[in-house]
Amino acid sequence: MKRMRVLLCAVLLMTVSVACGGGPASYRDGTYTARSSVYENDDGTDDGNGYGEVTITIVGGKITACTFETFEPDGTRKDEDYGKVNGEIANQDFFNKAQKATSACEEYARMLLESGTLNGVDTISGATINYNAFLEATEEALRQAAQ
Repeated sequence: MKRMRVLLCAVLLMTVSVACGGGPASYRDGTYTARSSVYENDDGTDDGNGYGEVTITIVGGKITACTFETFEPDGTRKDEDYGKVNGEIANQDFFNKAQKATSACEEYARMLLESGTLNGVDTISGATINYNAFLEATEEALRQAAQ
């Protein structure tokens, strides 16, 4: 019975480690996609921020590809037009911030590829909401890969 408890604790520890991006992880080869929940502002409102979606590819038990994109609540991808109003830049500061957050998506994916773990992904100033969405979606994709 004691051995069984020790084994169970070891399995749980490995699962937590994998889910949090720490420690050595064993992943099944394949491509895994996961979506974050609709992310909120600091005041707890979702205010139409949208969600993030990550796709990771595992080959030989290692992360070999990663993409991360963010979307409006209606499913419209946030791209080079994100921050414009009716196709025009109405507020340059807002547009610049929106584009900085959008470009951070590629950086988060790149950091994950380089480090091979979520522990190697640092937040980028001005893109914290995207960082949180990236972590949430990637943790779920890695959970899928670890099952």
